[in-house]
Amino acid sequence: MKVKGGEAMLVGMDGKRAVENNTGLGNYSRYALNMMSMAFPGTRFRLYAPRQKSNDRLEPLLARENVDISYARTSFGAAGRALWRTVDMPVTLGNDGVSVYHGLSNELPLTIGRVCPSVVTIHDIIYRRCSEDYSAIDRRLYDFKYGRSARIATRVIAISECTRRDLISDYQIDPSKIDVIYQGIDPVFTLEIPTVKRQEIRAKYSLPETYIACVGTVQPRKNQLLAVRALAKLPACVKLVIVGRMSGDYGTKVKAEIARLGLADRVMHLEGIPFADIPAIYADAVLSVYPSRYEGFGLPVVESITVGTPVIAATGSCLEEAGGEGAVYINPDDADALAREALHIIDDRIFRDKLVRHGQRHVKKFSADNFAKATMAAYNKAILAF
Repeated sequence: MKVKGGEAMLVGMDGKRAVENNTGLGNYSRYALNMMSMAFPGTRFRLYAPRQKSNDRLEPLLARENVDISYARTSFGAAGRALWRTVDMPVTLGNDGVSVYHGLSNELPLTIGRVCPSVVTIHDIIYRRCSEDYSAIDRRLYDFKYGRSARIATRVIAISECTRRDLISDYQIDPSKIDVIYQGIDPVFTLEIPTVKRQEIRAKYSLPETYIACVGTVQPRKNQLLAVRALAKLPACVKLVIVGRMSGDYGTKVKAEIARLGLADRVMHLEGIPFADIPAIYADAVLSVYPSRYEGFGLPVVESITVGTPVIAATGSCLEEAGGEGAVYINPDDADALAREALHIIDDRIFRDKLVRHGQRHVKKFSADNFAKATMAAYNKAILAF
């Protein structure tokens, strides 16, 4: 891709999460860099990160000829790095001749102004919808930073129609400058999982014979309590495998409910699982559940369906967008409905196969190719509008 003067386009990208986080926004940041740098080898991509930190998932991307990284030069610790990322980075962007800057995790430098065109990906405004998961200070901070970023951006990428609606209603963002671009599925979920690999993962984690997978950080919004309560209504041979960090008051609450219902021998908790092992955990499950009350998109739904495991998800946000006809949807407070639908999937092989078939057709829309083309189109629109 060329810009004025015939030089290769230089795309600046927020590198903080790509360097420092191995879940959520970190995965999205690395995915975006991975897909864009592969799809557009003639375009240069430069991450801007507040500090240097080794990350095994990022290193292979930095080895590509069209990818590099720039770190903050400050000796004032965390405060200095935060100031650099919020205020000083645009000076570096201008000096580097960046063609367009992409804020990958909800925010832009507050002083980006007229330095260069900017695109920001807004994943969700969960802090407004599920305030109990955030402190009052965090809610105010996110409201300011993310709302302002969406307003000052040349273009906004929303990861779902749900997020687009929320941006329009809560921040009055002009609908004409929002592009809905679904995150593509990580390639690891599209690879065939050999029987030997499944057996290896099953043995590695001592997975039960018949289990329901529930992947995601254990927190009120994710609503794992519903899965635990539904499990109590299912046959004793059915187990629940919760994959994700479990801590804090809600983690304590979930553990207490497991004990109260006498489910200690039917619930397994796995934490710190290597990303490469997740597909096989999904694939060997009879189904997965994602009863979250609110999501910006709900990537675990797509991941599960992609490997061929149907999903039961909650209504109320965007999960119908993610799952399409590859999932069944229930009220996030109805444990009876969750148990009933789970039993239907377990007992009715024809119904389960239909969900898998329809779901795998649906998730084709979340391809890497679609993501890369749509994101580059957003960059070009931002450049033209600047």
